[in-house]
Amino acid sequence: MTRTRSAALLLAVLGVAGLLTGCSTTVSMTPAAGANDPACAAVTVRLGQKVAGQERRWTDAQATGAWGNADDGTTVLLTCGLPEAGPSTLPCDSRGGVDWLIDDSEAPKYRFTTFGRSPAVEVYLDYDKVSGSEALSDLAPAVQQLPATGAACTERPTD
Repeated sequence: MTRTRSAALLLAVLGVAGLLTGCSTTVSMTPAAGANDPACAAVTVRLGQKVAGQERRWTDAQATGAWGNADDGTTVLLTCGLPEAGPSTLPCDSRGGVDWLIDDSEAPKYRFTTFGRSPAVEVYLDYDKVSGSEALSDLAPAVQQLPATGAACTERPTD
């Protein structure tokens, strides 16, 4: 084999290895049933590079977002396109003009679901690694793009 062919083969192998390495940081997620709703597109194009101090990571599903770093892994996951949340006994809090139902049944992992927005957004995060309040505040400008239904929290947790 000539030096030129050897060099070309080596570059091709390194290029493929680089592509495979790049794919390893992609977060595998499942899109919600309503992920193709145009309102979700309005949300996802506005998602920030950082949430609660965590860097954005690529996902492999439509209308999703993920943030985390190499040390802690993925600490914040967002999915848009869920059915609108109905009345609930879960606590409800407002951050940045968005009402969120708070499910702590898997603590320290928390699930926050928009209330009064259609389609709904769900944020799943690890409270041991990030602040829920900070994450929701960082996500609020994007999530505010979802149409409000008129429903609002009637009870809010006290700080």
